[in-house]
Amino acid sequence: MEVFFNTFFVLLGALFSVLNPFGAIPFFVGLTQDYKKGERSRVAFWTAINVCIILLIAFFVGEYVLRFFGITIPALRIAGGILIASSGFGLLNANPKKRKGISKEVEEDLQNRNSIALTPLAMPMLAGPGSISLLIAFYQEHNKVIEIFASSLSIVVVSLFIFLILRSAHYLSKYLGASGIVAISRIVGFLTVAIGIQYIISSVLSIIRGI
Repeated sequence: MEVFFNTFFVLLGALFSVLNPFGAIPFFVGLTQDYKKGERSRVAFWTAINVCIILLIAFFVGEYVLRFFGITIPALRIAGGILIASSGFGLLNANPKKRKGISKEVEEDLQNRNSIALTPLAMPMLAGPGSISLLIAFYQEHNKVIEIFASSLSIVVVSLFIFLILRSAHYLSKYLGASGIVAISRIVGFLTVAIGIQYIISSVLSIIRGI
């Protein structure tokens, strides 16, 4: 049992630090600024589910998938940076009023609301290259049955934490009001673009150093 608890708490702490769900709160609020409470809860739920699935896949088959497709961690970071920057531009140029209109636009809007739970919230904003590379390395050193079970449980628990944290993020929007959320949306959009560009720059530099 000592091995189980050591593995569980070590990976739980490492994942929570790398995923940083508290840091995702302003991004979540900005992306869901005109959502109803139920819609925000749904997005938070599916974000947590998507994160859990992504992390489990990364833990069990991540190394083999990357090796099969010849993908490196820097390549993952560049792709993640592009996705993050793209979502940032979306926040900067968002115009909620344009979402009101004909049924086709409403339908497309609902599809978009469901899709942000996967991209950019679940990946790469939460389950990004950092957590994927962490799990790939962790599996190589902890591949006994009891360690695999403990690691899987820690992934489920950290996903539950993500849901609870994002689920409560709507209280922030309640106190800030509409104008405050719009302001945060613009600021977060700019920061998101900067984070995405930083992902790309750091990946390019790591590639150059490895040459």
